[in-house]
Amino acid sequence: MIDNTRFTEAIRLFDAANAEDPNLEPGPDGQPVPKELLYAQRMSACLARVAPDAPEAVQLAARAQHIRRWAIPRSDFPLTRPGYHQWRNTLKKYHAELAGQLMQQAGYEPAPTARVQQLLQKQRLQDDPEVQLLEDVICLVFLEYYFLPFAAQHPEEKVIEIVQKTWPKMTGRGHALALQLPFSPEARALVSKALG
Repeated sequence: MIDNTRFTEAIRLFDAANAEDPNLEPGPDGQPVPKELLYAQRMSACLARVAPDAPEAVQLAARAQHIRRWAIPRSDFPLTRPGYHQWRNTLKKYHAELAGQLMQQAGYEPAPTARVQQLLQKQRLQDDPEVQLLEDVICLVFLEYYFLPFAAQHPEEKVIEIVQKTWPKMTGRGHALALQLPFSPEARALVSKALG
């Protein structure tokens, strides 16, 4: 049973943190919205579609997935594969710590806070159904909203490689949902090529 008071407060605090993002993107109505606030809203909306009865911890983790991501830019790390992994691991730890602080501020005890931190750090991805659900939602949001802009900035081989790396992270249900996304013809062609 979700404790609505503290849940609502945690979401408010997550959104207030993400609303400080200086990077803006057009929102659903075309008006500029802080990039990570928009991402968080898309994560929650996708989770609500895919798993309307998702546990409270997964709902919180989805909303905090990229919390204040701009604070640790990619450019602070070497532009190599190990540098990329170092950046991603630093981000996971940062997101988990910040989400935990804000959850405690909202009135959460240590156990539910630690659970959200586990989810954000993708611990036990292969054998934890809740981590796997979160991963499906992350991949679905990427494919629906960020795949085509990403594809426009990179050579086709790299784009195909990203799809091939994303696919094994998802469940069979995630695959089925991904193939139902409203892809543009260009995006669908790239996905088909990657999976072919």
